[in-house]
Amino acid sequence: MARHQVAIKRIYETPEKDDGTRVLVERLWPRGFTKERAHIDLWLKEIAPSNDLRHWFNHEPAKFDEFRHRYEEELKAPEGQAALKRLSDMALQGPLTLVYSAHDSEHNNAVVLRDLLNH
Repeated sequence: MARHQVAIKRIYETPEKDDGTRVLVERLWPRGFTKERAHIDLWLKEIAPSNDLRHWFNHEPAKFDEFRHRYEEELKAPEGQAALKRLSDMALQGPLTLVYSAHDSEHNNAVVLRDLLNH
């Protein structure tokens, strides 16, 4: 399998040329950001965790392992598989940066997606 070049970046970090294609992987658009300021190439809402899972997790690090498991289960659905394939195909074309809005850089859905894509 080809090696992907997938990075993650918080939306509040300055976009850089080596980010490559920037994909927002959130269900909700980040408050206070215009599309121009965000420098997002694609908003892939369907790859984001369900509202139920997002609310359950509530960005609590102690729940992250279970969140990862439940999120990976959600991604097994046809819509999740199609979105993952789309990201994988994009990563094969060049650098791909998954953009997220969570404050915690180690416990969020972009971390799970990056790990799946770089596997």
